[in-house]
Amino acid sequence: MEKILERVNHILEALPYITKYSGKTIVIKYGGAAMIKEELKSSFAEDIVLLKYVGINPVIVHGGGPEINSFLDKLNVKSEFIHGHRVTDKPTLEVVEMVLTGKINKQIVSGIQAKDGKAVGISGRDGNLAKAKIQKLKINGKSEEIDIGFVGEITNIDPSIIITLQKEGFIPVISPVAEDAKGNSLNINADTMAGKIAESLKAEKLVLLTDTPGILIKDKLVTGLNKEKVTKYIESGEISGGMIPKVNCCLDAIDSGVKRTHIIDGRIPHSLLIEIFTDEGIGSLIE
Repeated sequence: MEKILERVNHILEALPYITKYSGKTIVIKYGGAAMIKEELKSSFAEDIVLLKYVGINPVIVHGGGPEINSFLDKLNVKSEFIHGHRVTDKPTLEVVEMVLTGKINKQIVSGIQAKDGKAVGISGRDGNLAKAKIQKLKINGKSEEIDIGFVGEITNIDPSIIITLQKEGFIPVISPVAEDAKGNSLNINADTMAGKIAESLKAEKLVLLTDTPGILIKDKLVTGLNKEKVTKYIESGEISGGMIPKVNCCLDAIDSGVKRTHIIDGRIPHSLLIEIFTDEGIGSLIE
């Protein structure tokens, strides 16, 4: 009986959050280990379906770096990185779009539908969702720019197709590929795509799934952050490396009307539900 009551208490703990977020949109960037390990892929799909069934509107933007690397190797297409950014020439772009939109996207859709959800897979090219221009890489913020190929910087998001899918009860699953003004494909950073889509939808939350517990300061997880605190940590060097683009993505989203942003550990099963529906949460909140 105690175990049953404990389960009931967990459900009751979630009730205020279900009430608060019902009818709201949550944009989730899906990537890292959560996309690779079968157990985590299954728990992620369950989380998404449950969110939809309690009245929340999840929108998924996914990455796919490891799978892209694997396909490039199989096809003997060399891939170069400059300061952590993949140089995307025409052959590389063709593989990126094929893997992201043709393979990974449909696998995520199938995973959600296997849990009795209704999902539709699209890319940023569908319905004029995402327009972009060639991005030039600036080194350490300096004026020197490096050409990294068909990598895009988003210039406009038209969320009409997402809103239409939501109205019909579907869960949008989006691959981070956009079009330029001439109709050419451009590869987009998935965190950036998720952030811009969250901004366009004025989402309640933007959640980034990562392979870290969240933001670590002196090896301790920190949460309840705001722009002032994050800026201080960046200036002191306590937030550095690959975490800087993620927190900047969160800050940009907040500046553009997203209520709350979260960086959470996608390596933990059901991390989405833990962060959204429990008092303690699991990762770092920036608001």
